[in-house]
Parts: sequence; C-alpha cells; structure tokens
Amino acid sequence: MAIVLSLETSTTVTSAALHENGKLLVGRELHLKQAAASQLTILIDQLFTSSGIGRTQLDAVAVSGGPGSYTGLRIGTATAKGICYSLDRPLIALDSLHVLASSIPLQHDGRLLCPMIDARRMEVYCCLLSESLDIIEESHPKVIDENSFVDRLRTQHISFFGNGSAKSQTVIRHPQAIFVDDAYPNAEAMGTLAFRKFESGQFADVRAFEPAYLKEFVAKTKKT
Repeated sequence: MAIVLSLETSTTVTSAALHENGKLLVGRELHLKQAAASQLTILIDQLFTSSGIGRTQLDAVAVSGGPGSYTGLRIGTATAKGICYSLDRPLIALDSLHVLASSIPLQHDGRLLCPMIDARRMEVYCCLLSESLDIIEESHPKVIDENSFVDRLRTQHISFFGNGSAKSQTVIRHPQAIFVDDAYPNAEAMGTLAFRKFESGQFADVRAFEPAYLKEFVAKTKKT
C-alpha cells in the first residue's frame, strides 16, 4: 500500500489530493489567483482531516514540477520539500503538462494530445503526447502562429487544451485541430503518474530539486 500526497500549483488553480495505490481518496481545489501562497497548506490540512489519514501514514509526496507559473511552482515545491524533510519521505516530481493531459477524458481514436500552459503573449509551454501519454515532443516553450503544428495536422487530429489553448485557437485554424475547453492540471489527476514513479523508485533529490521553469523569470513592473 502506498499513500501519496499530490500538490498542483502550476496555474491559477491550486489543488491537493491524497491517493492510495494511485486511486483517489480525497481532493480539494481552489480557482483563485495566487491562492497557493495562503491556501495550499489549508487544503492539505483539510485532506488529512476529511480522510482520517495521519501525516505519518504518507509514503511519498508528489509535486507538479513545471512548467507553469513561476511563483506557483516555487510555492508547491517548497511545500512538498518541507513535508518530505519533516517526515523523511521521498519526493516525486511530475511534468505539469503530463498532469494536464491526464486530466481530460480520452477518445481512443489515435489523436495526439497537446497540453498548453500560458506563457504570456503568443507563447505557451506545450508538448505532444499520444493518448497513452507516450512522449512525441518533449515539454518546451513555443510561440504560436498559423503554421504551428501544421505538418502533423496534415496527417492526424491533435487535441489542444489548457489555459494556453484559447489564444492558440485564434491562429491555429486547421480542420484537424480540436480545442477542448475547461481543462487544467489538477492534483486529482496525478495519482496514476505518481504511483508509477513510486513503484519504480523514480524519486527526485529532495535537496537539489528545482521546478522546470523552461524560461527565465521576468518580474512584473507595477503600473504608475
């Protein structure tokens, strides 16, 4: 038996979940900007209270490790590391785009999956996956224009989803492009991915792990 706490803070949705052997026990989420800083630990406390599971029963902590919001990723990683240090438990790091792809219903029709997280202007963080989540293209930042993915779209359908897909829909007009609304990375979708890594012993170094930002952080300037 493996009980894993999963934390997801890569977008404006902050979420946490408990899984046992990859099966969801309980989850919580908040759709509030910058909620991770003040609400993540509250969500975690709610999970333990509602499930009746004690913190010492945890076998590992999984965190969505980027790409995504710089601040959100740092908060999620710091929280996960703190729990791992205090309980001497292993850390499991997951690609946020793979978590996003795990959150949507599958059609099993041979289409490719392209999860997208907004990276400002016409840029997104994205990757290409098969429906079984095999990697076709690794996670990377990409500027979207009318020629994006056109070579692959000539031969197969691609589903685009996530908070970077709405702006992409304005320029990707190919008839084989499918846009899925209301998809976001969620801790409840991390169970199977995290359990696979737990079983195979694919743990991150708690001391050295840093989120995969993929781009350098640019601080916002306040308008005067």
